[in-house]
Amino acid sequence: INFIEHELQDVEVPIVLVGHSIGSYISLDIFKRFQEKVTYCICLYPFLAVNTKSSTQTIIKKIAASRILCTGVSSIVAVLGLLPAWISRILVKNSVGNSWCPSAVEALCTHVLRYHTVQNMLYMAMTEFEKLSEVPDWSFMREKKSQMAFLFGVDDHWGPLDLYEEISIKVPGAVLAVERGGYTHAFSCTEAGSTWVAQHVSGSIKNYFS
Repeated sequence: INFIEHELQDVEVPIVLVGHSIGSYISLDIFKRFQEKVTYCICLYPFLAVNTKSSTQTIIKKIAASRILCTGVSSIVAVLGLLPAWISRILVKNSVGNSWCPSAVEALCTHVLRYHTVQNMLYMAMTEFEKLSEVPDWSFMREKKSQMAFLFGVDDHWGPLDLYEEISIKVPGAVLAVERGGYTHAFSCTEAGSTWVAQHVSGSIKNYFS
């Protein structure tokens, strides 16, 4: 927001916002604040509302709301980060990163397996769950639907197909797409997923401006 306010104040360039997960919510909020500057907004696997059907979100919400649990989880992860690098890589690869590319596994082991990093992530999760308990701004989305596009995944509890259906009903004519190639919410952790989504985004931008 500060960048747009100060660096692009007097620059006449079209601003295209691309947000993934909670970044979609942030992008829409920026769009609302700078409607005269933002030209197009693309929301990828959007996390716009709490999914009460998701057991994963329920667990994360409980952990994030408890100082004791936050400390415990952060400490456990920090201990994993103290292990020899090859052990950390094996543990990550055989758990959350079984389909990830080597660079994604390395990034998690190097930058995420730290006490304060996990603390920050859980604090962010807590604020997300509080904010996303609110109803999306449907009136704004209807008003600007021609300047928005949404991409959903088939099996994504952060941006479930229930939300896809709700948008299609409450924002008639909205540009909606569903990725059916098997690329998950963590598409950026695989080379194939990153390439596919990048092509989708570039194609959406090209179609909008053509």
